[in-house]
Amino acid sequence: MVIFALFTLMVYYYNNYKKPLGFDYDNRWVISYNNAYSTSSTDSLNLFYNNLRQTIGAMPMVKGLTFCSDNVPFFQNTSQSQTSYNKVPEQCDTYTIDDHYKDVMNLQVVEGRWFDTQDAAYKYKPVIINSTLKEKFFGKDAAVGKLLGDYGDKNKLRVIGVVTSVKAKGDYSDAGSGVYFRTDTGSYHWLGKIIVKVAPDADAAFEGKLYKTLANYMKKSDIEIEHLVNKRTSMNYFTLIPMIVLLIVAGFLIINVAMGLFGVLWYNINKRRGEIGLRRAVGATGNSVSSQLVTEAMILATLSLIIGSFFAIQFPLLHVFNLPASIYLIALVLSIVFIYLLVMVCSLYPGKQAAAIYPAVALHEE
Repeated sequence: MVIFALFTLMVYYYNNYKKPLGFDYDNRWVISYNNAYSTSSTDSLNLFYNNLRQTIGAMPMVKGLTFCSDNVPFFQNTSQSQTSYNKVPEQCDTYTIDDHYKDVMNLQVVEGRWFDTQDAAYKYKPVIINSTLKEKFFGKDAAVGKLLGDYGDKNKLRVIGVVTSVKAKGDYSDAGSGVYFRTDTGSYHWLGKIIVKVAPDADAAFEGKLYKTLANYMKKSDIEIEHLVNKRTSMNYFTLIPMIVLLIVAGFLIINVAMGLFGVLWYNINKRRGEIGLRRAVGATGNSVSSQLVTEAMILATLSLIIGSFFAIQFPLLHVFNLPASIYLIALVLSIVFIYLLVMVCSLYPGKQAAAIYPAVALHEE
C-alpha cells in the first residue's frame, strides 16, 4: 500500500508536469503593496492608480503591467468560490484582473473574447472561465453566452470567453477550475498586486529604480518586488515535499523488506539442506534448484499482491481524492511490477547459494 501510494503520487505529478503552464512567467515581476492610498472617494482612488500605471508604464524596461488580486501564479494566496451550472456546483479558483492581464501573462483565448470596456454595462456580470471548468460544465458544447450561478446561485454570470487552464501552483499541480472577473470602479480599494512585464535585460539596477519610484509614489505602503521565475522554483520545491517524505519512508520499508527476504530465504535454505542435497543426488541441476526457490518466493509474493491489490483497487472505485481512475490503475501496475522485481532480486542470491550445495556434504550432514 505504501508503494502504491508513492507511485500514485509520482504518476499524478508526472501527468501534471506534462501539461503546459498556460502562461508566461519569464521576465515577470510581481509588486506587492498595501495601504497605498486611503480614501473613500472611488474617483480619486482610480485617478491615483491610473497615474501610477502611467508612471510605471513610461519606464524604459517595462513592456506592460496589470493590476490583479493577490492570488498571483506561484504564490501561496488562494481565492475560491462556488460556481454552478444547471444547479451543479463546482469549487473554482477566482481571479480579479484588469483588461491588460491577458497580454501581460500571455493567456490564450480558445473561445469567445477577452474583457474590454463594454463589459461594464451588461445586465449579467461577464466572466471568463478556463478550459477545465468549460469541460466539466459544457463538454464539447460552446460555453460563450451561457449563464452560470455565483455562490449560492443568487446572481447570474454570463460567460464571454474561455482561456487555457493555468497551473497557478507550479509545474506539478493540477490546473483546476478557474473563473476570471473583471475589475470594477471599486476594486482598487482591496487589490494588492501588480504584475510587470519587463525587458529581458532588466537587471538589479532597474529593480532598484522601480522600487524607488514606487516608494516615492506610495509613501505609506509596504512594497515588495518578487520575480515569478524564483517563485516558480520555490513553489515546485514546496509541492514535491510530500513525495520526498514518502520516498524516504518507502526507502526504509524497502530496505527492511529486502533484508527480511534475504534472512527468510537463507533460513529456508539451511532448513532444507537435506531436501536440496537429495534432489541434487537424484539428478537435479543447480539451475533447477535455484529456480524452484525463486518461483516459491514469486508465488508467495503473488498471494500477498492479490490481497494488497484488493484494497488498492478500492481507490478508483470509490473516487478517493477525486483523482482520475487511470492514475490509480497505472500506479497499481507499477507497484506490482516493482514488488515482483524486488522479490526476484532478493531471491536470486539465496537461490544461487542453494544451487551450490554439494549433494554428498548435504546428505552427510543430514
